[in-house]
Amino acid sequence: MSNISSVLVTGANGLLGRTLCEVLLQQGAKVVGIVHQEPAEKIAGVNYISIDLDSDWDSEVLPNDIDSIVHLAQSAHFREFPEKAMSVFQVNIASTAKLLDYGRQIGIKSFVFASSGGVYGYGNQAFNENSSISTPGLLGYYLGSKLAGEVLAQSYSGVFVVNVLRFFFIYGPHQKKGMLIPRLMDSIINHRPISLQGSEGLRINPIHVLDAATATKKAIFREDSAVYNISGPEILSLKTVANQMGNYLGIKPQFTFLEGEVKDLIGDNSAMKRNLHIPSRLLSDHLEEVKNLVIS
Repeated sequence: MSNISSVLVTGANGLLGRTLCEVLLQQGAKVVGIVHQEPAEKIAGVNYISIDLDSDWDSEVLPNDIDSIVHLAQSAHFREFPEKAMSVFQVNIASTAKLLDYGRQIGIKSFVFASSGGVYGYGNQAFNENSSISTPGLLGYYLGSKLAGEVLAQSYSGVFVVNVLRFFFIYGPHQKKGMLIPRLMDSIINHRPISLQGSEGLRINPIHVLDAATATKKAIFREDSAVYNISGPEILSLKTVANQMGNYLGIKPQFTFLEGEVKDLIGDNSAMKRNLHIPSRLLSDHLEEVKNLVIS
């Protein structure tokens, strides 16, 4: 869809949002970034609009010359259920509905919705896009809100192109320290034991933010609606990740081994590689980024 020249990105201050804005600018696109508050270090060329998506905001403050919307924003309170349930609802569901209707009104060509690989639950094999979704009662409120956002977005696939991206463990610069990859390194640096189910722990295929942003950019320009898993090129157990980090840091990781069946969260990225982008960045090559994030 080569006639897309202007893109609105929500969550433009986030890990993926910042990188996506930079990638789009490099391609010559006009970028409007929706943020809760303007960043101290702005990206030159991004037109920032401050909106609290957790409020009853009005889409009239948004421009009417947008070709595509990428909804990456999520509530900062996603772990605080039930106390912050309405915050999660406002950002992940109500704001999604508003953005979809705004897109319809101004005649956008494509909409990209950021979901999570977590909607599959956990399993012994890699999940593909046709795999069953976890039972709603087991999803939890946050993942349930992501799945609801998927349904809302896909309802508009007859109005404009809709692509749902289910991300699996993005990592990279500007990530929040409480997320999985930096949290593991922080535990090693501070000599805290890492709890593992079984002998190796959960297996994942994390994706570097540059690979994730490139795939997201390609989704913006697709001419057909689809769902894609966005995951990295290698499958790693948490023990392997920790040992890679320990070798890099020169610190032997400490582990606590828990009993119970080990189930993985691995995204089959065959469709992503076929239609969007082939990820190539290995976690072991980006450990300095993770360390700089943790010790900053």
